[in-house]
Amino acid sequence: MSQRLNYYKLAPDLAKQYTAFQMTLNKNPIARELGVLVTLRASQINGCAFCVDMHVKEGKLHGERELRLHHVAIWRESTLFSPRERAALAWTEVLTKLPAHGVSDADFTAAREHFSEEELSALSFLVVAINGWNRLSVAFLPVPGSLDAEYGLDKAGLV
Repeated sequence: MSQRLNYYKLAPDLAKQYTAFQMTLNKNPIARELGVLVTLRASQINGCAFCVDMHVKEGKLHGERELRLHHVAIWRESTLFSPRERAALAWTEVLTKLPAHGVSDADFTAAREHFSEEELSALSFLVVAINGWNRLSVAFLPVPGSLDAEYGLDKAGLV
């Protein structure tokens, strides 16, 4: 399947601003600590092939163990994640799926057990960002791996 359209070229000002938002997020300690797990899980839920491909490669480049990358899809059953990572994955799922009646007090309290208010705010912005990228990619179908050289992901050695 080929890409439907290149939103980055067709809406360059918006794309540049959204990229700047992402770059700001990437500097946050939460993004450095949990970014790969969060972005991969949201992308899996959203069925975003381009982003799943990208975040697996990013994970490998950032030293994430391959088995953990495979286990993100089954994190609830896996023993490979810390309680803090599990809390981040649970928060990612609830914000990505958005239950009909919103985020429950129980979900919020569970997340707050592992994250300060500042950390939970940053984590939430990280989830918001990846969900936006996922929606753009699901709508316009960029080809997975097509920007690997541009993003430096070809260095991951995953073909």
